[in-house]
Amino acid sequence: MEPLDERAIRAAFVNCSKGEASRIKMPSGFADGSVPWGDLDFLGWTDPGAPQRALLVAPGSDGPVGLVLRRPEARKVSAMRSSMCRICLTDHAASGVALFVAPLAGAAGRNGNTVGEYICADLACSLYLRGKRQPRMRLVRREETLSLAERVDRAMTNLAAFTGRVVAG
Repeated sequence: MEPLDERAIRAAFVNCSKGEASRIKMPSGFADGSVPWGDLDFLGWTDPGAPQRALLVAPGSDGPVGLVLRRPEARKVSAMRSSMCRICLTDHAASGVALFVAPLAGAAGRNGNTVGEYICADLACSLYLRGKRQPRMRLVRREETLSLAERVDRAMTNLAAFTGRVVAG
């Protein structure tokens, strides 16, 4: 992902007001320049001031697209269950995937309509794809025959479908 400045990130949000976008806290490491842009296909983080609000900025055909997401409250789940992220297709213990819900853009979102997707709970799909982060409590990792470029392309196609549903309202 190309590095973005704070202004570009705030301007990218499509499912919140400009006022809400102006109050979003940037991800940790943003101020000191330690965001690993070269390893990211999209930028995702949890708002440090509001742990049930997550934010995601992805490349789009007309520039970056930002989504405000709601994440469920943390709850204790069995380590025996597993889940798969619908973006990067990484297998996790059940707590490693969360249902993120996004208000739709425009009038539909203001009326309370939402769409959701199961995504890596830490929004680190890019790092899982590159093997820079490993799912917790997973003893067996499913190996794929696809190259990294093909896996990234598949993940970005999945993410574009989700962002497209939000933008379409």
